[in-house]
Amino acid sequence: MTPILSAKHLDAGYDNKAVISDIHFDALKGQMICLLGPNGAGKSTILRTLSGLLAPINGTVEINGVNIKKIKSKNLAKDLSLVLTDNVSLSLMTVYEIAAMGRIPYTGFLGNLSVDDYKIVDNALETVGAANLKDRYFSELSDGEKQKVMIARALVQEPDLIILDEPTSHLDIKHKVEVIRVLQRLTREKGITCILALHDIDLAIKGCQTVILVHGNNIVTQGTPEEIIGSGCVQKLYDISGAVYNELLGSIEFVGNNTNDIFIIGGNGSGIPIYRTLSRMGFGLTAGVIHENDIDFSVASVICSKVITESAFEPIKDISLSKAKILLQEAKCVIDAGFHLGYINQKNMELIKIAQKLGKPILSLRNNQNNSDFIDIDVQSIHFYESIGDLISSIDEIIKSHCL
Repeated sequence: MTPILSAKHLDAGYDNKAVISDIHFDALKGQMICLLGPNGAGKSTILRTLSGLLAPINGTVEINGVNIKKIKSKNLAKDLSLVLTDNVSLSLMTVYEIAAMGRIPYTGFLGNLSVDDYKIVDNALETVGAANLKDRYFSELSDGEKQKVMIARALVQEPDLIILDEPTSHLDIKHKVEVIRVLQRLTREKGITCILALHDIDLAIKGCQTVILVHGNNIVTQGTPEEIIGSGCVQKLYDISGAVYNELLGSIEFVGNNTNDIFIIGGNGSGIPIYRTLSRMGFGLTAGVIHENDIDFSVASVICSKVITESAFEPIKDISLSKAKILLQEAKCVIDAGFHLGYINQKNMELIKIAQKLGKPILSLRNNQNNSDFIDIDVQSIHFYESIGDLISSIDEIIKSHCL
């Protein structure tokens, strides 16, 4: 299969000076490919070179097997369309008029639209979810609506390939998702190849089929999102400090304080919102006993100063319980996250008993005081809460009153 686009030994830059060198990749029909990297990494320079706006310093760009230098501008506009971040002055034009501009490669000098041309414009606006905007002026639209209109204009060109530079910049989360969904639909249903630049890790990893990491004047690596995550390159790509990119969840977790103010007994995801909330409030956290395959572990290992773990699928051992007891003794209070209790984590309830004997304040998100999980535990000394918000609102007061 001939690639829709092929970059071979490509050096891209300005004034005969390469900004990024030795680019190699093929874009196949219906692929959604993302250039991912920090601002200033060279993503826009690559896209402008791939689209023919910049001449390659070295190497070649081929569209459908033909060197882009040999393709006339009018024909290139039928193969490839662009959605760039440059400000465009289209304030006095309606959405329909802007979308219709995509037919210029087909209509000739006078720009008269045929019946078929009108159908193509209508279908493009419908495809991107902007048909209801067609009579409005471009200046009246939100940034998200404007971006959908620009994609519609690109689609009206009937290209094999659409190149987009930061199409989700300055958009709220609703419109970010809508734009990515539109592009996914174009690749899947119409077989259009989309190459886009992003700096948003989540959108790239979760929305695109192929990811190319760009950093330090080079292509660091490329592959499927799963391959990229497994390589551990994302953390290095952005030179992140004070936070860790969580490869399992595909999100950033901020590193917590290296103190032991609160001991959290969690599991099965119950601890995650508590870790994040208390860490934002400035508390130093410890956690246990958590199984190594538990989703809580992936977050606790970043946010909490210490985490007591147990092997996956193994019942909690006495040695793990003893380690947790030491940390629990040092903490100012203990939180029961309301984790689901089963055979392998049953001994975590022993930690609540230990906390009671030590006179530690115990805050619980378990359903109610009569819960059958509390066997041989004096529930009268436990503070029960129906929500994390209620627990948070009283935790400072409880800690202060206990310390006095």
